[in-house]
Amino acid sequence: MDPRITLLRSTLSQAIVGKEDAIALTLAAFIAGGHALLEDVPGVGKTLLAKSLAKVIRGTFQRIQCTPDLLPTDITGTSVWNPQNGRFEFLPGPIFGNIVLADEINRATPRTQSALLEVMEEQQVTIDGQTRPVPSPFFVIATQNPVEYQGTYPLPEAQLDRFAVCFSLGYPSEAEELQILTRLEQGSPLQSLSATTTLEDIQALRQLCLQVKVASPLQTYIVNLVRATRSHPDLALGASPRATVMLQRLGQAWALLQGSPYVTPDMIKVLVPYVLVHRLIPHSGKSAATVVAALLETVPVP
Repeated sequence: MDPRITLLRSTLSQAIVGKEDAIALTLAAFIAGGHALLEDVPGVGKTLLAKSLAKVIRGTFQRIQCTPDLLPTDITGTSVWNPQNGRFEFLPGPIFGNIVLADEINRATPRTQSALLEVMEEQQVTIDGQTRPVPSPFFVIATQNPVEYQGTYPLPEAQLDRFAVCFSLGYPSEAEELQILTRLEQGSPLQSLSATTTLEDIQALRQLCLQVKVASPLQTYIVNLVRATRSHPDLALGASPRATVMLQRLGQAWALLQGSPYVTPDMIKVLVPYVLVHRLIPHSGKSAATVVAALLETVPVP
């Protein structure tokens, strides 16, 4: 295993207690060049995860607190007239960061949510006819509360499709919660966290990710899994080609995290629920998770 990955995971574990799977999924999405959607109740460490990742990689952290009155320019930035030099000057919004936390994203209106579509796909924003790139690497971690629906706006399919993975942290176990209290006696875990990785290391890991081998039969398996969602009788909307690409990229990143030079079918099967479920729209009473679980049992494995 690459020592940079080992150091990155172990350092994040110092702040995020007992969430090894969540850390691995977040890093896989980050290294694969995707974004992560965290559906969870308040107070389980979503913000801490985003802040910790930014500090560990020496990246810039920006937070967008999504509310119904948030405007698109509050995210992307705007041009302001400067009377001293008689010119408009661009004031960048919080989207210009390495790690961007879009907190309670479903509280923003659809118009505001659409401000994220271009930047999440192309890592750039177009303002006043001028295209401006965001810092690289660029990673959006969005959160939403799956319990509270009052004053929220469902994320459109185009927005959901831009998230590589969707998962929850979940409540800690009793032992983990006691460990959290013990650590807090020594101060905030974020303050004591060390910056052990650089932005250049992340860029290098992204290049290594592309070199992980994916055998041709496994690519066929990935395509068959995704295509099966488009013709399934219990689904009104299947997964897009973007999901196909991201499933392979995440498989490569997952293999890199495991120290493997190639992707295996078992790796893909582990990732499929996190990559596909949030992209699907069921219409027959069965949940998308149930349909995906059935597909994993029926689609032939190479």
